[in-house]
Amino acid sequence: MVTKLLFRLLPIQILLAAVGAVNGIVSSFFASNYVGVTAMTAVGLYGPIGMLITSISTILVGGSAILCGKYIGQNQQEKMQNVFSLNLAVSLLISLLFIVAYVLLSLFDLTGFLTSDTVVRPIFNSYLLGQAIGIVPLMLGNSFASFLSIENKGGRTMAASVAYIAVNILLNYLFVQVLRMEAFGLALASALGMWVFLGIQAQVFLSGKSHFRFSFSNLVWKDTAEIVRIGLPGAASNVYQTARGLIVNRLLEAFVGSVGISAFATANNVMGIFWAIPAGMLAVSRMLISVSVGEEDRQTLTDVFRVMFKRFIPLMCAILTGIILCAVPFTRIFYRDPSEPVYMMTVWGLRILPLSMPFAIMCMHFTCYGQSSGKQALIHLLALLDGIVCVAAFTALLIPALGMNSVYIANVLNGVVTTLVIVAYAWLKNKHMPRNMEELMVIPEDFGVTPDERMDLTIRSMEDVVSISERIQAFCLSKGIGQRSAYLAGLSMEEMAGNVVDHGFTKDKKRHTVDVRVSHKAGDVILRIKDDCVPFNPGERLTITGSDDMMKNIGIRMVFKMAKDIQYQNILGLNVLTIRIKG
Repeated sequence: MVTKLLFRLLPIQILLAAVGAVNGIVSSFFASNYVGVTAMTAVGLYGPIGMLITSISTILVGGSAILCGKYIGQNQQEKMQNVFSLNLAVSLLISLLFIVAYVLLSLFDLTGFLTSDTVVRPIFNSYLLGQAIGIVPLMLGNSFASFLSIENKGGRTMAASVAYIAVNILLNYLFVQVLRMEAFGLALASALGMWVFLGIQAQVFLSGKSHFRFSFSNLVWKDTAEIVRIGLPGAASNVYQTARGLIVNRLLEAFVGSVGISAFATANNVMGIFWAIPAGMLAVSRMLISVSVGEEDRQTLTDVFRVMFKRFIPLMCAILTGIILCAVPFTRIFYRDPSEPVYMMTVWGLRILPLSMPFAIMCMHFTCYGQSSGKQALIHLLALLDGIVCVAAFTALLIPALGMNSVYIANVLNGVVTTLVIVAYAWLKNKHMPRNMEELMVIPEDFGVTPDERMDLTIRSMEDVVSISERIQAFCLSKGIGQRSAYLAGLSMEEMAGNVVDHGFTKDKKRHTVDVRVSHKAGDVILRIKDDCVPFNPGERLTITGSDDMMKNIGIRMVFKMAKDIQYQNILGLNVLTIRIKG
């Protein structure tokens, strides 16, 4: 079920992650073909600044998503709503500060710290001014996309992404090719496209039909620190990449020239489309990781990482092979003359940079897990190495001898180093080389319940329901649970899981399964039933039928009467029902 869920959500998250990359591709195409190489240099100079905006957005989105996941796992709805409201409020305030900074830098020509090239700087100032218009929708749009994913309404984000791409291309053609607005037109087109992206998503939350509701009056501002604390380590790498971009741009300007910045920006923008794939993979994994940590669910947590190793990384290897083979055709989209230095510099970027992507998938997943589980030392070390130290150091070391290719090779060496750090961390914590997934992840022994205190089962038919009910009773008796409680646990599972098979399996033509977990904890029996059928809240069903009609849903009534506690949630399109039976 974990594999199906991850791959069901993956296309939407990849498309979302590709929105910014498409902006880069479109800007690069119109800059190189209709404005000139100097405009492409301006796009490259903006890269570190754009990364800073992305970093702050990632801190807020990542911290909020992980914190919401934990509150969902703990069924704390009020705290979850506060996180949503805080995210939007803080994102808006930060956006306004950046708009003021962009306007001042561009109007008063204060960008000399980014480039000493007097030809490029005026073009860059115009580009920066246009980008200021799109900061608010960029940050709020990223936040809305994350929360829409939690609400299982990723289709709205997909529609918004497609609309953004179409508007961006149309406005670039109008502003750059027709009206000759040059660098300002490049930035303005993407900025206005982002407002369309935001507006389409915002309709869900403004309609009043969403689960998340913004409430300014009930904001608990002090919780912002917790969002930042959780989100900062995962986004620290992006923060460091801002500094890394400035350093690399300076090295390229000194050893290669402005043409090196143009080539690097072009290669990065092409790669941005494909980097959306690892970003999408992380986005679909992040919520399951955080919910699993909140529920202390060992099995789902390790399953996510097994999917990462067995499915995500092999898929990425196949894709990167295609990128390398298509390096020349991709380059010709932007530069037609092979005799120009920028041409081969870009080609080699597209041949070398893809090799870093499988390493990045592993690093991103372990960083996310570290955020959720509080492994501060590991995530700060990975962020520092991945964000700035490795790439900047390897580039500075290699650029005198290798020139432009040093930047590309440094990115691959960075991936090798971070992978070795992850393995070394597990080796030190376990005091031996990791022998299985739990040891590689360094999951604490007291996390959740031990394997001998839980049982994981899968239901595919009504025959499975009956046999599993008997196995649950046997499991409870083996743990010293009283015969009556063991019987009630088996009966509860038979009623609830049977209801899913009878009704949920028949609502559509898809193949469904029910994942069951039985745990013995604190003397009680905890039944967790998870299915991928249409949303169904048994508690709401009882309320709808009313207390007078006692013959309807009699099985559900019986379980609610017998159970010590029952909690229902719908997470990422999964029904999750937790039943606690007194031992």
